[in-house]
Amino acid sequence: MNFDVIIIGAGPGGIFSAYELSALMPKLKIAVFEAGHALDKRSCPIDGEKIKSCIGCKSCSIMSGFGGAGAFSDGKYNITNDFGGTLYEYIGKDEALSLMRYVDDINMEHGGAGTRLYSTAGTKIKKTCVQHDLHLLDASVRHLGTDINYVVLENLYNSLRDRVSFFFDTPVDTVKRAASGYEIVTGDKSYFCEKCIISVGRSGSKWMERTCRELNIPTKSNRVDIGVRVELPAEVFSHLTDELYESKIVYCTKEYGDKVRTFCMNPRGVVVNENTNGIITVNGHSYEDPARQTANTNFALLVAKHFSEPFKDSNGYGESIARLSNMLGGGVIVQRFGDLIRGRRSNQNRIDEAFITPTLKATPGDLSLVLPKRILDGIIEMIYALDKIAPGTANDDTLLYGVEVKFYNMEVEVNSDLESCLEGLYIIGDGSGITHSLSHASASGVHVARRIAAEK
Repeated sequence: MNFDVIIIGAGPGGIFSAYELSALMPKLKIAVFEAGHALDKRSCPIDGEKIKSCIGCKSCSIMSGFGGAGAFSDGKYNITNDFGGTLYEYIGKDEALSLMRYVDDINMEHGGAGTRLYSTAGTKIKKTCVQHDLHLLDASVRHLGTDINYVVLENLYNSLRDRVSFFFDTPVDTVKRAASGYEIVTGDKSYFCEKCIISVGRSGSKWMERTCRELNIPTKSNRVDIGVRVELPAEVFSHLTDELYESKIVYCTKEYGDKVRTFCMNPRGVVVNENTNGIITVNGHSYEDPARQTANTNFALLVAKHFSEPFKDSNGYGESIARLSNMLGGGVIVQRFGDLIRGRRSNQNRIDEAFITPTLKATPGDLSLVLPKRILDGIIEMIYALDKIAPGTANDDTLLYGVEVKFYNMEVEVNSDLESCLEGLYIIGDGSGITHSLSHASASGVHVARRIAAEK
């Protein structure tokens, strides 16, 4: 079958490429290939009762499918150039922000209306942070919640399904150059297109690396973020989350000079498992519906590690740490902060007796046997620093789940149109190594769609 444009990946980048292309050029033949399930078929079997931990589904419904890894996230769209990727380095700061606002408008039109847009502008919290050597990054944050985010994706799919050909449960094996464009091979079938957009997300990092090698597309080493997910009573951070919802706070450790940051804050949310390439890691979700909220808030503390010669496999490094956690705990490990600093592993009795109820069933253990000392020292130092602006963070009963790893693709060489060295082959979203967020990935999809439409 022949198409004008084939999009590989139905995450935010792929969705907004398809949305904008079909709006600008309704007669264009567009296909989207997705390794995971359709949105209504995405369901994690873990129910906390019969199935309490990951069973290694062939296609992880949390990580793959329509909506990508963000489908069951807490639906935070950060409108900022301060974090979330380096898209602005390619298209300019003003254009990047404009596209993020455009994506926000589309989300509002498709079921997100009424959700709150938070902002760090004018907040006194920034001054409090600086006084304690913590640095609050600037952003406007739209919080949809996991529930409303699903509604938005559902409505986006319904608006696209009659204009775009979707191929779900259809992983792409290879991308080949063809006489008039590209051949997309999946199983025993081939599809052809004039232009191809690759948007495979973080979970497609290994596939992306292999594809770049096969097509001789230059890449450069990126980073991996390693850390833990912190869970504590919601009251501890309520003065931050009530005003900002998502507070991105960065701290530079005194001992090593490493930067530790908060990431993906989920007020009154839940801690969840994630399956990336067969490795079980931890993440967090939150809901807009008060009936689905909990008494806890969770967020990640991450340390970014960059590698240079001779070692370049940053993702492999992160995977080895995550596999060690899986080996020791059979999945995710949980430890009380008080046990960690006393040098003892947590057991089920101490977890049960704590003044906080965990929202994820995890194996009590000792994170010091998993995380490298330098990373763990930085996390402990950050917890004590946060305790100065949010007293109670360093309480004994604060729970630490490990490990949380954010894998980034090797950064792919593209131009200002996000086009690779091969004409007509565009690489966008988190799979490009350029974006690291829902908002930046979505914006990159719109940007490429407009460039393609301008050429037609």
